[in-house]
Amino acid sequence: MRATVHVSLKEGVLDPQGKAVGQALGRLGFDEVSEVRLGRTVNLELEAKSEAEARERLVEMCEKLLANTVIEDYRIELGED
Repeated sequence: MRATVHVSLKEGVLDPQGKAVGQALGRLGFDEVSEVRLGRTVNLELEAKSEAEARERLVEMCEKLLANTVIEDYRIELGED
């Protein structure tokens, strides 16, 4: 089973990298950009008996390693191989 985990900073958490990218875009003439928030995507291939089992294991992975749940949110997408 294929999974994609999207990790992003929670609202209200400062994003210095996003701010730097936003400022750089402004310097490059992309004045229409008012805010940038950066995140990351983790692609995984995993074996599971069901989508529910895969989702349960992915939540465990996110809670233990893939996301810092104090400051980050995560969203899981599942797909077939």
